Amino acid sequence: MKITFLGAAHEVTGSCYYLEAAGKRFLVDCGMEQGPNLYENEDIPVKAGDLDFILLTHAHIDHSGNLPAIYAKGFRGPVYATDATCHLCDIMLRDSAHIQMFEAEWRNRKGRRQGKPEFVPLYTMEDAMGILKEFVPYPYGKEFSPVPGIRVRFTDAGHLLGSASIEIWIKEGEEERKIVFSGDIGNLDQPLIRDPQYLKEADYVVMESTYGDRSHGERADYVSILSEIIQQTFDRGGNVVIPSFAVGRTQEMLYFIRQIKGEGRVHGHDDFKVYVDSPLANDATTIFEKHQYDCYDEETTALLEQGINPIRFKGLCISVTSDDSKAINFDDDCKVIISASGMCDAGRIKHHLKHNLWDERNTILFVGYQAVGTLGRALLEGAKEVKLFGENIHVAAEIRQMPGISGHADVNGLMTWAKAFEKKPRKVFVTHGEDTVTEIFADRLTQELGYDTMAPFSGTVYDLLADRCEYEAKGVRIQKASVTGKSRVSAAFEKLLAMGHRLLAVIKKNEGGANKDLDRFAREIQSLCDKWDRPDE
Repeated sequence: MKITFLGAAHEVTGSCYYLEAAGKRFLVDCGMEQGPNLYENEDIPVKAGDLDFILLTHAHIDHSGNLPAIYAKGFRGPVYATDATCHLCDIMLRDSAHIQMFEAEWRNRKGRRQGKPEFVPLYTMEDAMGILKEFVPYPYGKEFSPVPGIRVRFTDAGHLLGSASIEIWIKEGEEERKIVFSGDIGNLDQPLIRDPQYLKEADYVVMESTYGDRSHGERADYVSILSEIIQQTFDRGGNVVIPSFAVGRTQEMLYFIRQIKGEGRVHGHDDFKVYVDSPLANDATTIFEKHQYDCYDEETTALLEQGINPIRFKGLCISVTSDDSKAINFDDDCKVIISASGMCDAGRIKHHLKHNLWDERNTILFVGYQAVGTLGRALLEGAKEVKLFGENIHVAAEIRQMPGISGHADVNGLMTWAKAFEKKPRKVFVTHGEDTVTEIFADRLTQELGYDTMAPFSGTVYDLLADRCEYEAKGVRIQKASVTGKSRVSAAFEKLLAMGHRLLAVIKKNEGGANKDLDRFAREIQSLCDKWDRPDE
């Protein structure tokens, strides 16, 4: 009964944990690293095809984004998640695969002219569609047993539609241990979705610490702030352009604007149009509506009971095709444009910035975190000129930022979640935070709650049955180096090798089959070998 910490160890993204228990091997989360990568992460210690199942806390790519990659390496087990998470992953993993393939095509066009080796995408659309067929949905609060000796339950974490903390009971012989994975814990009083639910007992806790060293401060009046920005911008004849994350933040903005329109807060522009120009955001909005009765909070449910759609309203315009997107910039009326990506580093938002940044009548409103090195961060820090599509664009528009808006609990919210346990856990593992933040928050849990804590690095192995650290890894800093074509080619060979292991497993599974079927199988393999068994050069 052991846990190995792989991703999001002294880092904020790439959440991944490997467990061996009750004779089975499984993962909790399988996320992609995004943004700066400080430490080397250990690989999953077994072949992907040897994993029995995966549990998923929520759909954000830093928790789910590597699922197609391990499918490509041979994993064929079930992925258990909430109903809403399954639906969001259906659009988000396909979108991620599209980005991977588009990047590979773009790099290979340039690379071929420069004589560089072929760039291989991390995974393909086929891999994404393959893993999506393995998803198994379960509702909040319903206990289930993926294998004998292990029971699981999802509890609402209040971070994103469908997000969950995961309770796992593991029994080996007469001994049972309960381990809780917090997932990403949500902020209080977010629009649409419920507040995080608290858990009362656990032997072990794996807890996030994204904002483990800071407070969001007093909650701002977002509706009033947004009303004021729209009013001032429209009065001077401009547009409000909102770079927004497609899943979660866009739906929150629609919720606020629906309230603004309903209360008549923008005067003289009562029927103003709001364009949502992001296919992913539009798909996500539809999924939000599908889960309004199992995921929405009491306030939003009350609106539904009054016949009010909380995220749709008169003047809402949905942009689907690229022609729809282009047409927005030929609409002379004052309008709100919500488009992805939220940090302005890709997607349709870049076209809207090109058409709106130069005009002092317009406002660019940021409603989410802007990472160092992104176009969004440069604009917030006062850039006077930016390059878009090879053209230098003068920045004359007003640049604004919505204060304190976040889907993550701050340090006070994290402490409230942690202190809900009625009996001290044997150990609390602090993960999913910036390097020093994990240590700061772990120390606070010890000082204020008396918890025995640990902020593990990737590769650390802990024996849950013996309650001892079997191996404590040291953080290995990544040396700055460019990703070469050779490393990508090696990744492609690794995928091929994984398929070889899977083929062998399939062959063994067919032992005892009909001779006619086995002969046909052998001939198919022989044909492949004849095609690819190239002479040594």
